[in-house]
Amino acid sequence: MKFVKKILKWIGIGIFIIILALYLFKLYADWTYFNNYNSNLPLDPQVEEVKTITDPIEVFGISRPRYFQSIKFSYQSRPGERVPALLVMPVELKGKVPCVIFLHGIGQSKGFIHEIAGPFVDKGFAMASFDQIMQGERKVKGSLLAQAKAFRQRPWKTINDARRLIDFLQTHPDIDPNRIYLVGASYGAITGCTLTAFEKRIKASILVVGGGNISVMLDAPAITKNTPKWLHRIAKPIIVFMMKVADPIYYAKGTSPTPLLFLNGAEDTLVTPEAGKILFESAGEPKEIRWYPIEHPGLRDEDGPEIIRMLDEGLEWLVEKDNQLKKELYGYIIEKWYRGWDSNPGHLEPQSSALTN
Repeated sequence: MKFVKKILKWIGIGIFIIILALYLFKLYADWTYFNNYNSNLPLDPQVEEVKTITDPIEVFGISRPRYFQSIKFSYQSRPGERVPALLVMPVELKGKVPCVIFLHGIGQSKGFIHEIAGPFVDKGFAMASFDQIMQGERKVKGSLLAQAKAFRQRPWKTINDARRLIDFLQTHPDIDPNRIYLVGASYGAITGCTLTAFEKRIKASILVVGGGNISVMLDAPAITKNTPKWLHRIAKPIIVFMMKVADPIYYAKGTSPTPLLFLNGAEDTLVTPEAGKILFESAGEPKEIRWYPIEHPGLRDEDGPEIIRMLDEGLEWLVEKDNQLKKELYGYIIEKWYRGWDSNPGHLEPQSSALTN
């Protein structure tokens, strides 16, 4: 009997040590979660395809024109790990252009920018996007454990891959390195909020149907109605435990002073209004939230016109922010240039070369 008690005691101690080790490992993994970003790593960009797109496309049931150049390329984000991406550019360039980074939703891929880029390019923006891990050219094959590992990695990889994309864009001869913006949709808005907090090279962000507080988001009707109750009870605490470190509410205050525009659906059953309000309230200033009478995009066909209106109004906001930034960045140069002109109206050469230098 004493021998059995001794064995049980050592088994208990062993279990305790294993649980403690796992807990300490989790603490360390969370502490270093976003650390895997190295701006000094060579980008090694490789262009795969360049084509001009001129045909119209139907987006959320609405036909939209397209006229832009599409560049398919890849870049190195971590040693030995390449990220496939798309860069959409105006066909006719008149100097360096601003660029919008688009973070796609959880089930989308980089190709979605071919559907939405038309209006942005018409306003003079370039647009770039990349396949997040588990999507597009980066789908993960293998066991449930491999899928769970990729799911845990996806937020930090999305954020750090976006930072490396900014590194690339700032080296591009046709992109204005001082006018880089972000549009994130759904999962891209959730991760985009954290990215905006970390990355001050982003000058304004539009977060479309995003939310915060993982526990609240997992109770969304679109999830609970399509998941057996027993599975939801088991899976929810596991997912919260795994992914709490990626919840944007812990980083959102750091978005200040970058301007944020939240575009949310008042009837959204996937990223609920409650989750949207939580993220908005967590974010730093300046910020603005607008509500639209829509379901989560893609869940209700009749919402198409309202979704397009939402996107167009977001673009108008971004154009306004870009115009303000241009004035702040370059207005003083133009003013100085004009002040250098001779008072003689017939003298056509500026005395100051600040504009060209």
